[in-house]
Amino acid sequence: MITLYGLKNCSTCKKAMKWLDEQSLSYTFVDYRDHPIEGIQLKSWAQQLGGWPKLVNRASPTWRQLPEDKKTPATDEDWLQLIAEFPTLVRRPVTVDSQMVTVGFKPDLYAQRFA
Repeated sequence: MITLYGLKNCSTCKKAMKWLDEQSLSYTFVDYRDHPIEGIQLKSWAQQLGGWPKLVNRASPTWRQLPEDKKTPATDEDWLQLIAEFPTLVRRPVTVDSQMVTVGFKPDLYAQRFA
């Protein structure tokens, strides 16, 4: 089972869902603004992806507008607090299945992953 986590108005999430629909792949979409992701899940994703910087989009407008003191989270708890306050910092979509966790959408990478 494929689960996409993101924001319903995110254009990248919409592209990922459209691609999955075109491939007749079933999935569940979870808007993490409406259904916040638990800290333990976020921490697990960050670990699987190779750290918080892989999960958090530091090139986003949200990140750039953060006060400088919030841009240096030191602990898992600091990262979790930051994401709880600014859920749009999480890269979109987060794609989860029984094999792996990935972030973002590129048609060629999805084609390889779900071939």
